[in-house]
Amino acid sequence: MLTDYLLSHGYGLFFGGWTQFGAAFGTAFLIMMLFGRPFIRAMHAWQKKGQPISENVPESHRKKAGTPTMGGILVIIAILIGAIAFMPVDSLTGWIALTSLVMFGALGFVDDYKKVTSGSKKASNGLSPLTRLIVEGIFVVILAYLINKTMPSYVPEYSLALPFGIIFSLGLFYYVFAYFVICGGANATNITDGLDGMLAKLYMPVLIVLVVALYGATRIGFMDTVLFMPATSGLYAVLGAAFGAVLGFLWFNARPASIFMGDVGSLALGGFMGTVAMLLKSEVIMGIAAAMMVLILLSSFIQTMFFKITRRISGTGRRVFLRAPLHHHFEELGWDETKIVDRFFVMSILFSGLALMLLKFA
Repeated sequence: MLTDYLLSHGYGLFFGGWTQFGAAFGTAFLIMMLFGRPFIRAMHAWQKKGQPISENVPESHRKKAGTPTMGGILVIIAILIGAIAFMPVDSLTGWIALTSLVMFGALGFVDDYKKVTSGSKKASNGLSPLTRLIVEGIFVVILAYLINKTMPSYVPEYSLALPFGIIFSLGLFYYVFAYFVICGGANATNITDGLDGMLAKLYMPVLIVLVVALYGATRIGFMDTVLFMPATSGLYAVLGAAFGAVLGFLWFNARPASIFMGDVGSLALGGFMGTVAMLLKSEVIMGIAAAMMVLILLSSFIQTMFFKITRRISGTGRRVFLRAPLHHHFEELGWDETKIVDRFFVMSILFSGLALMLLKFA
């Protein structure tokens, strides 16, 4: 909105995507730094005992009792303000991305609220898995329909774009694919948010890949394997605001964390990540960049399924990992929390580097 006002008054500088990115980044980051500490005090006063520490985490997490949660509320607010202020008001892609952010954030808020108010230490004290899956499915149908409407005329409807320039139509299976991309992203970030600072550190390299994909989608000839989609230019401010907000949150979430992201933030950022990837037709590239988060999600799934299958066969459930998800396995091995986060961060950078190579040369 502010961009449109400035352009109408002769400030052509704000026509450029990178200017919008930088302005939104700075705004969101400044909001986090100015209001982060007051927000933490407010959450602490409201929640009293903070986020209940689950009984399914290592014993070392008990010392985190009393730390407030739902820091994702401020992250979402910062992204919304930064993005809306500097993206073109008629940017359909920008509004779809922000809609995804708010949708999944609202779902996470309900989940967090139930956990905080119940005070239960059971991992299942939020929304039931079935309820979450159904609500997420409704969100995905809405988002996938809108995303498909933003595609240029030369892109087949309900299609999937692969590296190597392969594009083919999925038909109605597009909605199933969207479910895996968007909900998979939401649940991957949700599971990843288990150690101080980890989600922010693993998320930012993926954001960088999405920004590069965005640049390729709005510049003819920069990347031969990336579809030219000028309508996505409104995402510069959106991704800039997301980067600034997540970086600002890391300031308060670095070990020892002063506040946790909560489901309100982790689900919002994951659903947002998947939605932006679909808007850019970079779903596969995003999946590679976010492979560390995907592995963390898979470790939890493998642990659960293996336990159920072995219990049904032998009567005694067995486990693949000492504790799931993956970061808790390494904690049980005696690794320091900071070492786990930093090494996972290194892996996230490597996976994102691979994604950038495929984005440029595939």
